Order: sequence, then C-alpha cells, then structure tokens
Amino acid sequence: MAQLTAETAVSRKNYAVIPKHDLQVTMSNALVRAGHGLTLAEKRIVMLAVSKMNSRAPVPPATSLPRTKITAAEYAEIAKCGMPTAYEALQDAAKHLFERKITFFEPAYTRAGKPLKPIRNDMRWVGQCRYYENEGWVELIWWPPILPSLMGLKKQFTTYKLQQANALRSAYSWRLLELLMHYRDSGMAEYTIEDFCASMDATEKQKANFNNIKRRIIEPAVKELVEKDGWLIQWTPIKAGRKVSRLRFEFRKNPQPDLFPLP
Repeated sequence: MAQLTAETAVSRKNYAVIPKHDLQVTMSNALVRAGHGLTLAEKRIVMLAVSKMNSRAPVPPATSLPRTKITAAEYAEIAKCGMPTAYEALQDAAKHLFERKITFFEPAYTRAGKPLKPIRNDMRWVGQCRYYENEGWVELIWWPPILPSLMGLKKQFTTYKLQQANALRSAYSWRLLELLMHYRDSGMAEYTIEDFCASMDATEKQKANFNNIKRRIIEPAVKELVEKDGWLIQWTPIKAGRKVSRLRFEFRKNPQPDLFPLP
C-alpha cells in the first residue's frame, strides 16, 4: 500500500461511475450453478465486471478478448466502504483472481447401463488481471472458455440486479441469491445436496455433516437475504432415508418490508 496516500488524493469525480441501480448481472444457468471459488471482495469485482458486459452481444474471437475496467470508486460504491478499503480490495484481487477457478459438473453418459460420475470441468475467470496502482483501477481480461456463459445468451440464463447484492456481507448469501434468482418465476428452488454444496464451494468438513451446512451456510445466508434484501424465504431439507438428499427453497419478496431495514 505504498501508493495509498497518493491514490486517495484522486477524487471520485475523476472516475466515470455508472449508476449501480441500472446494472444487471446475467450469466448462463450452468455458470450460476457452478462453484465460483471467489471471496466476497473478489465476487463484488467479478460481478461488477459481468454487469458491464453485453450479454446479448456475440462471443468475440479469441484474438479479440473483452477487457473490463473496475475503479476503486465503483468498488467503494457497491461495497459501501471507504476508498482505502476499495484500493486494498483491487490490489488483492489483482494478485489472486488469475488463480480463482470455476468448477462445473457436467452429466456423463452411462456405460454398460450404469451411470458414470459427473465430469468435473475447471476453468478460470480471467486470463489476465492488471492493477494500475497509481490510478486506482483494475482491468480484467476474460478467459476465453468462460465467454459463452456471459455473452451471446438467448436462453437458459439468469439475470438479477447488481444492486440487490450491495448490502450483503457474505459470499454465501450472494450465491444463494443467485441460486434463487434462477427460479425467480416459480418462487421455488430445489437442489440436490451435492449440487448445492458445489455451488456454495462448501468445504469437505462442511459437507461431512449436514448440521455444518445448516449452521454455517444456509441459516446465515437466508437470514441476511431476509433482513437486507427483503425476501421471505422458507427452506426445507428433504431426506432419503436418514440423510438429507435435497433442499427446497420457497421464496418471494416481502410485500411489507421493514420501514427501517438493517444497513
């Protein structure tokens, strides 16, 4: 942070900040269900970048990869934090985003009448991440195989307003929001416990005991979405024998949100 003092002298008015209430995140349904492997700060940066992309534009050739610029002022606005925290988040993202991976599980064909395990498919979010230290902004250059999940989308995609996630302070809450938005029209989402854990990037310790998933992931995420984004959510564990095999979420927007919502 040697350049922090010089950077904080740069005024917000020097950045072209796009109104956040107009920005939408659009991703393929497969990407919504995938494990994103991002911290909360990285999630904010990547989804802010996704919201700037034209999801209907054709996927460009590998020789012309799209680049997305995120400023410290934009990050500070979405994270509701001070500029020093925003600079630190951009610097940290520049160091680690290249290593973050998305994990898809693709269905496999059967062999001799027996189903095969799903195919694990790992890919990166970005091919390059550049941080301009003296100017306070980061540039993401997207990884080519991820572009069909972000551009040229005509069907099987999920959209939500970036502003919905502004107040969230947990990556689990944000991921649950995305999983629910996938079923926004019906108001009911159902996932196998395996798919849910994969989407949430649950640890092996969490997956080993459903009570850990309940206490560490589901309950805090539901609580935050209810309190900070105005949802009414009821979730039900569905058992097969003694073990929980599926999770069902019934949800809708609260028609009478609190007059003084939590910050």
